[in-house]
Amino acid sequence: MSFKTTYEHWLESHSARRTGERLRRLQEGHGHAERTFAEQVWWPAFGQFHDLHPEYEISDFRDGRRYLDFALIRRRHRLAIEIDGYGPHLQRISRTQFADQWMRQNHLILDGWKILRFSYDDVAEKPRMCQSLLSQYMGRWFGGTGMHAAKLTSEEKDILRFVLRENGVIKVKDVCSLLNCHQEKSRKLLHSLLDKGFFRSGGIGQKRITRYVLADSIKVEDLGL
Repeated sequence: MSFKTTYEHWLESHSARRTGERLRRLQEGHGHAERTFAEQVWWPAFGQFHDLHPEYEISDFRDGRRYLDFALIRRRHRLAIEIDGYGPHLQRISRTQFADQWMRQNHLILDGWKILRFSYDDVAEKPRMCQSLLSQYMGRWFGGTGMHAAKLTSEEKDILRFVLRENGVIKVKDVCSLLNCHQEKSRKLLHSLLDKGFFRSGGIGQKRITRYVLADSIKVEDLGL
């Protein structure tokens, strides 16, 4: 399914399970910045919204309630994802409010949450950087299971199969021979796999990465190739 269809079904499913303030917050709090993150960052990286909750309600450290922009809940693992805009609200914030927001975050960590924060500017203008960071996070905490949903083209799958046969290392010229393509396309494909967290750079020349190495977090049995 397309992003639009999947995204709408995802929001509808969460709306159907909510009432009162939790429903109002989802309807009013999930806005342009959050949709941009879902469309430009999360969807291209993973192609689905399993285990991702929008406007997720948690207990505040002062016995109140607050809402996270997104929460990834997978087994016992909890990741808070916040999208921060640089606007009038931030510019007018008082010293007390400034201190309070960091204390709230500290208590969230003490409660066992992991936290990733993205500026809206990075989400809108540098989505691939954000995708790469998320993919690396998934690989770090979930191993191959976090990478299953990443969208792979048939050419990217061929490259990964090659790497698995060649002790986890590949160069641009290897891709050229494997796919019978020019160097520019080879680099583009390898950079795509690097951004998705499957590779790490194994060596850097004067201007470019000279070889790519399968990320330590990737498990062969989890790639499904």
